[in-house]
Amino acid sequence: MTVWLVGAGPGDPGLITARGLELVRGCDALVYDRLVASELVAEAPADALAISRDGLDQEQINALLIDLASQGLEVVRLKGGDPFVFGRGGEEALALAEADIPFEVVPGVSALAAVPAAAGIPLTHRGLSAQVRVVSGRSADGEVELGPVHGAETLVLFMALNELDSLCERLLTLGLDPSTPAAVIARGTRHDQEVVVADLSGIANAAAGLPGPALVVVGEVVGLREQLCGTVDDSELYFSQPVA
Repeated sequence: MTVWLVGAGPGDPGLITARGLELVRGCDALVYDRLVASELVAEAPADALAISRDGLDQEQINALLIDLASQGLEVVRLKGGDPFVFGRGGEEALALAEADIPFEVVPGVSALAAVPAAAGIPLTHRGLSAQVRVVSGRSADGEVELGPVHGAETLVLFMALNELDSLCERLLTLGLDPSTPAAVIARGTRHDQEVVVADLSGIANAAAGLPGPALVVVGEVVGLREQLCGTVDDSELYFSQPVA
């Protein structure tokens, strides 16, 4: 009657950890996020319960996990990315702890590093950026804390696509140079990954109509993408230079 909070990785089903895949293949019940690859859901045993969390709020998910575990089932809660990086894994862990349900967190490959890497964008680079700041584009009160900002860092925005125009305006108001390179990476690490690059003043317009999920990267490191990926079509899953 253990609940395993498992990170499924950023999108590509091949990026789940070996431990995570082992648990999926051995579970009695699988509760999975909408963005989890269908290939991973199919790895669960044929007789396992497979439950999508679609339509459930967080309190209902917490109650579901507790109920399944209380039935004596081995439960995998499969979450996109890493459970503890904008995945509400902490909320689920607290609910399980309060209910005296044994649980274990199995870290996953977070979109934070994997998605920019798959687009050919290093988060840090000597001489360009020695620090990374991670911000959610959503908040309970509608106020996203962005400042202070400066050009010697990389800013990564989760869940920011719908508010990108206003967020960029705020970054400009806070003093970030309008020519700062920015990228929006949609469906990162997946076969249909799309990458849009522009300067900060124009990225919202350039990315208009791009589907989610998407990650936004702002900083001078974005400019390295052209050097690293200039000869590769964006339809390629990961960036690479062809072997001679």
